[in-house]
Amino acid sequence: MDWQGQKLVEQLMQILLVSFAVVAFITGYVLGSFQTMLLTYAGGVVFTALVTIPNWPVYNRHPLKWLDPSEAEKHPKPLSANSGSKKKTTKNK
Repeated sequence: MDWQGQKLVEQLMQILLVSFAVVAFITGYVLGSFQTMLLTYAGGVVFTALVTIPNWPVYNRHPLKWLDPSEAEKHPKPLSANSGSKKKTTKNK
C-alpha cells in the first residue's frame, strides 16, 4: 500500500464509521431497540474492516520506486553531521 492509498483508507474508514454510527443511532431510535442499534453498528464495523484492511489494488496506484540492492551497495549511506565526534563542553563556576 502506498502513501496515497493509506490516506484514502484513513478517510474511507472515518467516513464509513461515522456514517454507520449515525445510521445505527437513527435505526435504534426509530425502532426503540438498543440491540438493533448495536447490531447495525457492528455490521458497519465489519463492512468497514472488509473495505479497508485488505490491501486492495486500488490502494496501490502510486507504488514507491525502491533502489535496486546492487545500486545501494555502490552508493554507501552518507554519514549525518550529528554522528561525528562531539565534545562536551562544561562550564565550571
